[in-house]
Amino acid sequence: MKQEKKINVLSLFDGMSCGQIALKKLGVQVGAYYASEIDKYAIKVAKENFPNTVHLGDVTKIHATYLKIDLLIGGSPCQGFSKAGNNLNFEDPRSKLFFEFVRILNECKPKYFLLENVKMKKESEDIITQYLGVKPIEINSSLVSGQSRKRLYWTNIPNITTPEDKGIVIRDILEDEGIADMVVNQGKHLYKADIKKSHCLMARDYKGFGNQSMTGVRRVGTAVNINGHDILKRVYAVEGKSPTLNTCTGGNREPKIPVTEKLWRKLTPLECERLQTVPDNYTSSVSNSQRYKMLGNGWTVDVIAHIFKSMQLENIHEN
Repeated sequence: MKQEKKINVLSLFDGMSCGQIALKKLGVQVGAYYASEIDKYAIKVAKENFPNTVHLGDVTKIHATYLKIDLLIGGSPCQGFSKAGNNLNFEDPRSKLFFEFVRILNECKPKYFLLENVKMKKESEDIITQYLGVKPIEINSSLVSGQSRKRLYWTNIPNITTPEDKGIVIRDILEDEGIADMVVNQGKHLYKADIKKSHCLMARDYKGFGNQSMTGVRRVGTAVNINGHDILKRVYAVEGKSPTLNTCTGGNREPKIPVTEKLWRKLTPLECERLQTVPDNYTSSVSNSQRYKMLGNGWTVDVIAHIFKSMQLENIHEN
C-alpha cells in the first residue's frame, strides 16, 4: 500500500491497541496515535508494545476539537448489547458510551471512522446506524482465524469486501506438542505459574458430540470436575473453530480442547492471542487472567487490517 504521508489516529476504548497492531501490519505510517482507555492492564500492554502512544484517559473527558484526526476508531463496550449478557441495550450505562463516540466523531470530523460491536437486537443496530449514517457490515473472524466471532462494523471506509476464508482451525494455532505431552505424561494441566491436576472428559461424551455448527464450532465432549453452567464444560474439536473469546474469559471460561479421549486442557493465553491474530506474547507482561480478559475484549487484528486496506490513505492529506 503506497503512502507518502503519515496519518493521525484516535482510538476510543483502545484496550490493548489492536488497531495499532493492524496499522503496523499493513505498514501504515502513523504520525500521532491517541488512545482513550481506563483499564490499567490494557494500558500497560499498549505502552510496552507502542511506547509512543498518546494516552488521553477517560473518553468522557476528551475534547477532540483541537485534534487533527484522519481516522477515528473504537469498539464501545458491548456487554449491554451482547446476547450473552442481559440484553439491556441502551439501558446499560456501558452501552451509552456509544454516544461518546458520536460526540467525538462530530468534534474531530475525521476523513474515516470505524466502530465495532457485537451482533445485537435490530432496534439497537438501527439506532447506531441512524447516528453514524452508514449500515453495518457483518464479518465473522472465522474467515481469518481459528475463532468464530461475528461482529458488526460501521464505517465510511469504502469498498469493504468479505475476507477470503483462510481455512484456519484450532489445531493450526496450538503451541507445540510438548504442551500436550506434559498434560498426558505428567497428568498435569499446564500453566506457566499454576500447575493443576489433569482434567477428565466423560468418555461417553467424547464421541457423543460431533455435529459442526454453522460457525464451524464443533463440540466433542464435556469436562468433568467443573461446577456451573453447561457452557463452561464444553470441549471443542481441534479440527473446528473455537467459540468466541469473551470479556469474562477466566474462571474456566476459556475454550477447552481434548488431549486424549479422557483428558482436556484450556487453550493457553498465547493460543488465544493467535485466535485474535495478535503477535505471540504480545500480552505476556500481565497475568494470565488479565491476558485472557483483554484478549476477549480485543479485536481480531486481521479483520481490522482487512478493513483498513480499503482506505485510500495516500489521499488523506491532499486537502
